[in-house]
Amino acid sequence: MLSYIVVVAILVPLFLILSALRVTREYERGVVFLLGRFWRVKGPGLILVIPMIQQMVRVDLRTRVFDVPEQDVISRDNVSVKVNAVVYLRVIDVERAIIQVEDYMMATSQLAQTTLRSVLGQHELDEMLAERDKLNADIQTILDSQNDAWGIKVMNVEIKHVDINESMIRAIARQAEAERMRRAKVIDAEGELQASEKFLEAAKVLSGNSQAIQLRYLNTLQAIATDKTSTIVFPFPVDMLQLLARLTEERNR
Repeated sequence: MLSYIVVVAILVPLFLILSALRVTREYERGVVFLLGRFWRVKGPGLILVIPMIQQMVRVDLRTRVFDVPEQDVISRDNVSVKVNAVVYLRVIDVERAIIQVEDYMMATSQLAQTTLRSVLGQHELDEMLAERDKLNADIQTILDSQNDAWGIKVMNVEIKHVDINESMIRAIARQAEAERMRRAKVIDAEGELQASEKFLEAAKVLSGNSQAIQLRYLNTLQAIATDKTSTIVFPFPVDMLQLLARLTEERNR
């Protein structure tokens, strides 16, 4: 009986001592409460927690990642889209992360969903598709400012997908095709304008120089002559007619 008492007297304190020891890793901190009141933050390493008097809550300091569930968003131009995102965050104030909010991951997730709908609803569809970096920064700024009271730092927000229904995809394709046609017509019109300006300059030069007109005439004939299927009629130059008329008059005299 005595030996049994001795064994119990040894094992009970040993068990209490072992149960009081906690080990936190390098990326963990322990928030210790003394009789229900916040006492201090401990770690990393070996921590002694007095059973029944103290309690410890572990907090992971590494960057956490979670997906924002798909949200139905109506853009400013009344287009219905489905959007989801991913949020990167980490705990920077362990005390506030445990005391100020019950579950900081759940709270941040709910806040991210409402912020995503609110921010994207203020933009048109084209902005959602073309300006994701700006939208990511806007959402991150809003989340970070509100999570600061919980000791949470939002590192980054990335919009993953913006899903559009089939009818809207076809409408966007038609819009893109119309835009390409418009640009092609503008380019053609600009080319015609530039060509007309050059033709006008050439006409001014030719009108003031009869030799230049004759040279242009010969170049045109040479270009036409390369096509063997065409029949070419060479008009008799007016200058030659005038020369022959003068020679005939001189002979008649």
